[in-house]
Amino acid sequence: MLAPFIWMLCVSFMTEAQIFSYPPNFIPHPFITDNYIHIFEKLPITRFFINSLFVALLTTVFQILFSAMAGYAFARSKFKYKDFIFFIFLVTMMIPPQVNIVPLFFLMRELHWIDTYQALIVPGIFGGFGVFLMRQWFKNMSHEIEEAAKIDGCNIFEIFFKIALPLSIPAIVTLGLFTFITTWNSFMWPLIVTNSQDITTLPVALAQFKGSFRETIMWGDLTACSVILSLPVILIYLAGKKYFINDMLSGGIKE
Repeated sequence: MLAPFIWMLCVSFMTEAQIFSYPPNFIPHPFITDNYIHIFEKLPITRFFINSLFVALLTTVFQILFSAMAGYAFARSKFKYKDFIFFIFLVTMMIPPQVNIVPLFFLMRELHWIDTYQALIVPGIFGGFGVFLMRQWFKNMSHEIEEAAKIDGCNIFEIFFKIALPLSIPAIVTLGLFTFITTWNSFMWPLIVTNSQDITTLPVALAQFKGSFRETIMWGDLTACSVILSLPVILIYLAGKKYFINDMLSGGIKE
């Protein structure tokens, strides 16, 4: 599984002659950085990187906020048709996202959001998986500390933001990892709703860069661009894996 990633990293520091040498050499010799210099000269890669980071971060933050609020309501509040509404949320998880592309595109067009950041961010900040994940976490949390907060005079918003959210860090990190990685790697939706380079994201730019080759594919440049695309996702996972691995199944506070 790791071999393609290791090969991609090695190729990004090789010359064209080294890439196609036989037998293949996995260690670049000489070690060059020209491929990375080339892509920064050929593409506004910094702009594409900032676009992807901006879209992924905002989508992740709002996804966590709205999912946590909805999940807490489903776990703690009592209101009419709660179970039925939650069931509808679960049903949306079973529908392939490709099914929604056409109606969602027409909705973006009616809102005049085509080729804007709103079209890239707003559809991604709501999701059934996030609501389901946060609801299950809050249901397993102890009620005693929230009851104590009510006795001390806290309202529901203070309990949510000062007690429930800080205690749900593992679930938040897990949801944030899934959301960030999904948004960062998203290709089909940004390809459909963006036209200008000003808001083009890295996956779309990578595909356009590959399509710009006419006769000879510059594999060194292409793999260098792929490394830049992959690096933030790896770093984000490494930063959050402690919570993701150790605490996700702990079930919150023990009774």
